[in-house]
Amino acid sequence: MEYITFIIVALVPALAVIFVVMAFLKKQNEREITNMNIDLKKERQKFFLEPRMEAYQRVVLLLERINPQSLIMRLHEPNNSAIMLQSALLSNIRSEFDHNVAQQIFVSTSVWEMVKKSKEETIKIINVAAQALGENATSIELSNKIFEIIGELDELPTEITIKLVKEELQRLF
Repeated sequence: MEYITFIIVALVPALAVIFVVMAFLKKQNEREITNMNIDLKKERQKFFLEPRMEAYQRVVLLLERINPQSLIMRLHEPNNSAIMLQSALLSNIRSEFDHNVAQQIFVSTSVWEMVKKSKEETIKIINVAAQALGENATSIELSNKIFEIIGELDELPTEITIKLVKEELQRLF
């Protein structure tokens, strides 16, 4: 009986110490994992911050470049036909968009959807203007018609999307 009492007296405190040590080590391990996750998250944010900022900048640049007014100023040739200007405008829009399609990785889905809609709406504006003219229309007539159509709009699709991009970027910081 003495032997059993000795074992109980020695074993119970030893088991209690082992239990406390195990609980302490588990808690310490959880803290270390949490701190490591926080450090990894901060490191990831640092790593992706610059490319993400560049993506937002490139998206705004894309939108500015496909703005109908900007397109006409860049691509207008007074001696060309309306069909030639229309073709150049549409080709430039598609080229600009294709060149920047990878930016969708770094911006939200809603922003990228708005970028695509802006592109499509700009194409519609150009096509509607071209359809309103005769076959022998000049590039000057097409330019004037496009300016007339965008003058009737409160805001251009590209301008609306630029505001959305800026708002999203401000929310990130």
